[in-house]
Amino acid sequence: MGFPQHVAIIMDGNGRWAADQGRSRSKGHKAGVDAADRAVEAAAELGIKHLSLYAFSTENWKRPAFEVNTLMAMLRMYLKMFLPKLLKNNIRFHHLGLLEGIPTSIQTEIQSLEEKTAHCNRMTFHLAVNYGSRLEIVEAVKKLIKNDTPIDQIDENLFQNTLWTGTAPEVDLLIRTGGDNRISNFLLWQSAYAEIITLDTYWPDFGATHLKDCLEEFDQRERRFGGLA
Repeated sequence: MGFPQHVAIIMDGNGRWAADQGRSRSKGHKAGVDAADRAVEAAAELGIKHLSLYAFSTENWKRPAFEVNTLMAMLRMYLKMFLPKLLKNNIRFHHLGLLEGIPTSIQTEIQSLEEKTAHCNRMTFHLAVNYGSRLEIVEAVKKLIKNDTPIDQIDENLFQNTLWTGTAPEVDLLIRTGGDNRISNFLLWQSAYAEIITLDTYWPDFGATHLKDCLEEFDQRERRFGGLA
């Protein structure tokens, strides 16, 4: 099948990993941040051009306030410390989701990373924070209406480019850790023909070897896009 241009990962299992380790959920999320850091570096080294990580959904605000606050604090710390590594590895940062609703300090860090890495072209790292795919689709429709886009000009390509992923290619490979078989409102349009791999591994244990194994499995699959083999 070849090599995927766009890999997306649903990072699941931080809480269960922590429970198995006899640690707090906060420790699990911290270990998850470390795993995300490893995944970004490994993806760039392996030659992946686009990596999308699902960090915080629009539904995650329903979690207990303490956990949400902890996640936001970790996210801010991660974003603040991440710039040197992005620049060193020539990785462009791109946020997926609504900025509105995210703490102002995190909005500032997101915008700063996007501006300071705009010239990087080895890989684009899409981080989904305050993201929901149904909302993304609704927002794209609103944007087309607001721009008075003639109806006869609206096709799949234009609509896809209006989504938060912009001109990024469709997802080739969607990986979910933690063992569940759900896509959880993540990149619904973009993953229409994605190959899906579910791993029992909890996200904090995910590393370069797991990513390589997924790429090898992807290479063995045959993508038919609705056609015949």
